[in-house]
Amino acid sequence: MKKLRFIDLFAGLGGFHQALVRLGHTCVFASELDTKLSALYEKNFGLKPAGDIRTVNIKDIPSHDILCAGFPCQPFSKAGNQKGLQCPQWGDLIDYVITILRRHRPEFFIIENVPNLVRHNDGKTWAGIKESLEGAGYTIQDRGLSPHMFGIPQIRERAFIVGRRGELSKFRWPEPPKQKELTIRTVLDKRPSESQKLGPHFIKYLEAWQDFLDRFPKDEQLPSFPIWAMEFGATYPYEGKSPHARKFKRLGRYRGSFGKRLKGLSSEGVREALPPYARGKEKTFPDWKVDFIEKNRAFYQKHKKIIDPWLPRIQSFAPSFQKFEWNVQGGKRRIWDYVIQFRASGIRLKRPTTAPSLVAMTTSQVPVVAWERRYMTPRECSRLQSMGNLKYLPTPKEAAYKALGNAVNVSVVEAIVRSLLTLAKDHRSIERETTSRKSPVRRESRKEPAYA
Repeated sequence: MKKLRFIDLFAGLGGFHQALVRLGHTCVFASELDTKLSALYEKNFGLKPAGDIRTVNIKDIPSHDILCAGFPCQPFSKAGNQKGLQCPQWGDLIDYVITILRRHRPEFFIIENVPNLVRHNDGKTWAGIKESLEGAGYTIQDRGLSPHMFGIPQIRERAFIVGRRGELSKFRWPEPPKQKELTIRTVLDKRPSESQKLGPHFIKYLEAWQDFLDRFPKDEQLPSFPIWAMEFGATYPYEGKSPHARKFKRLGRYRGSFGKRLKGLSSEGVREALPPYARGKEKTFPDWKVDFIEKNRAFYQKHKKIIDPWLPRIQSFAPSFQKFEWNVQGGKRRIWDYVIQFRASGIRLKRPTTAPSLVAMTTSQVPVVAWERRYMTPRECSRLQSMGNLKYLPTPKEAAYKALGNAVNVSVVEAIVRSLLTLAKDHRSIERETTSRKSPVRRESRKEPAYA
């Protein structure tokens, strides 16, 4: 196959770069806003990225055959602001991608983002983006893919969008290979010296929940829903109107977290005595929250004699450690056999077959190798992103975790590009496109960046 030229926008750790170079292609331009990541990119790949793509003269971008872009996901992520295209910081970046596509007319593009990109605002955001991409002359396909589909022990679904100037009906998304059961141990080092040990307070949290598991009847299945211990003994109303809508001062005859009496408390005292997720100003609780509260209260009533003697062990914990997710139904009831993630939504246990999704927004959710009572190292996390051969990672380790949480998975991209480029066996069309790029192109009616 002819060596193709590609550009790497919002380059980060260079996931697209690594994937396409593995396939024999050449990066001719990269952009990265973060100066430290930009310097690291140059150190790893010998190419100095331009800075913020919004400040680049589009004419200075070299001609290319493939455009790669993993623009910031915060405007679309459920964990972000969800302002979409209206996000003042990042919402307009897709416009710059489209402008480059219109100007340089590469035959292919591949875009990666969070799955919620295609669902944001009831699909209207994606519909608008798709219309603009098609208006730029591209045929589009999109699909959600996760590394675990390709033999990599991480569940991390991302939306991938591919486009071609021309026919795309023959494109087939890569089929996940037949594989043996995954195990996270394939990416782990044997007791690495640089690993961060699990702190004594976290061990305390886990030992308390292990005590809960030990007390629970062995012949009865553990809950598949998240355990919210704050609901054990609570009676505050949750159906129909929320506590806020009912007025906190009128809830004196009920009980709050762990059965705390609300009688005689001020409005603010009542509010503080409720679980954090019940203190908001929403008028009604969503159905999923109502369901979790209902199930937890029924569970408590059934096992009250077991739970009550145990409750004092966790009542002083921070709220997120008073919640527990047992995602290992049928497994041994031993916490130290599993992969753990400390989340705002609670302590989550997973089988050691796959790691949970790497999170960019906080380092507190780095996966925990429970049987070694430590966190995964940055190098181990890099293998989850198929970047194990990357010579240099960001420092300090907090920066590495963040960058890896934002990174695109190299092996997934490689599989997609390999399938996509089977459509380009005859590269005469690409050569014709390269020649025609010099001709002026009419701007689209949609707003374009001022520099274009």
